[in-house]
Amino acid sequence: MTATADAEAAANELMPLADYLGSVLRRLRALPPLDLDLTQAYGNVLAEDVVAPHSYPAFDQAAVDGYAARWEDISGGSRGPGYVPAPSGTPGGRSIRLNVVGDLGAASWRPVRLTPGSCFSVAAGAPLPIGADVVVPVEWTDQGMAAVEIFRAPKRGYGVRRAGEELPTGSLLARAGTYVSPSLVAVFAATGIGHVVVRPSPRVVIVATGDELVDVGRGSQPGQVVDTNSHALTAAAAEAGALAYRVGICDDDPEALRGLLEDQTLRADLIITTGGTGTGPGDMVRRILSRREGGRAGPVAFTEVALYPGTALGFGTVGAEEVPVVCLPGEPGAALIGFEVLARPAIQLLAGAEPVFRPSVRAHLLETISSPGGLREFRPAHVAERRGGGYTVQPLAGGPFTLAGLAEANGLLVLGERVTTAAAGSTVDVLLLDRRR
Repeated sequence: MTATADAEAAANELMPLADYLGSVLRRLRALPPLDLDLTQAYGNVLAEDVVAPHSYPAFDQAAVDGYAARWEDISGGSRGPGYVPAPSGTPGGRSIRLNVVGDLGAASWRPVRLTPGSCFSVAAGAPLPIGADVVVPVEWTDQGMAAVEIFRAPKRGYGVRRAGEELPTGSLLARAGTYVSPSLVAVFAATGIGHVVVRPSPRVVIVATGDELVDVGRGSQPGQVVDTNSHALTAAAAEAGALAYRVGICDDDPEALRGLLEDQTLRADLIITTGGTGTGPGDMVRRILSRREGGRAGPVAFTEVALYPGTALGFGTVGAEEVPVVCLPGEPGAALIGFEVLARPAIQLLAGAEPVFRPSVRAHLLETISSPGGLREFRPAHVAERRGGGYTVQPLAGGPFTLAGLAEANGLLVLGERVTTAAAGSTVDVLLLDRRR
């Protein structure tokens, strides 16, 4: 059997990524809902539909600074008591003069009524006088105080916001599963909502394992590897909307690892470990968490998945509370790709977000690339919109293992299990990364 045939046979024994993700995500449930004050709700996901208890605007009001009037008094079809000849050179050949009978600001509350030939000076947000159906902007007048001369007549309804015209009482403001954004907070507040029911942000604990690991602030050397993963994965979990806690480094000590994970179940909705998922002599995480005890399987199942990079992934629960745990590879590039593929969707599901996967687009490939057969590859890439519509995608140098490529990427090019070569000009799938640049 040739080396290629051996590789294909090995790949055929791996679980397809889609099947693996389905089996994992079906075991997770969104966190129980929580009633939060509006000021604390930002960034959470709504647990139920939100309906407007009050209308917005709450009353008829001026949309601009100006003069609230009756349109009949300023329209060209009427020569009522306010009509006067225009000064020479006035656009339109005429102007209207109205008596200013009062001033209304945003804090005004007494109802007032217009009479023919009169108007009120109003500030934006002020309640409209009864009978007013137009607000003439200040700049279209001589800005008079006792009487005002209007040089230009707006259309009926100009400068007026009617009660409930934007959000009537009972209108659906947001559906369950929607992220609470700053603008959505404004909508809720404007319609009289002070509390909303949301899914809490998942508490995610990140643990790096390995005797070889040392903390940041120094360079790696033989026998010592700087702990890249716990810092990067903590940032990735926070970007995904979690409350992320970096525990740090745990040596390959069975009792220390068991004790650490047991302690973390008290404050975690999800635990992410990195390192030790393979089958080598130093892969302690897999050995400990998959060990059979009392005839029962270990709490975490490790699966060889048709994923490149990083085929070995673990998922299960730990502790009496059965807190979910995701075990990612120790190689930094594989750990970050594994996070995108498995841990991030788990966080989104716990948070009640829909959909749980990143958005994707179809893009034209700018160069020919090869891919390992039988594995679904996720490769760092730069995706750009084409003039005239559509997208192009440029694979970044170095392939999926390079941290420099991952740092530069705004997308992950996805090549399916049956793809060994993707030609320039072909159309491929690209996951869009949320990069705040």
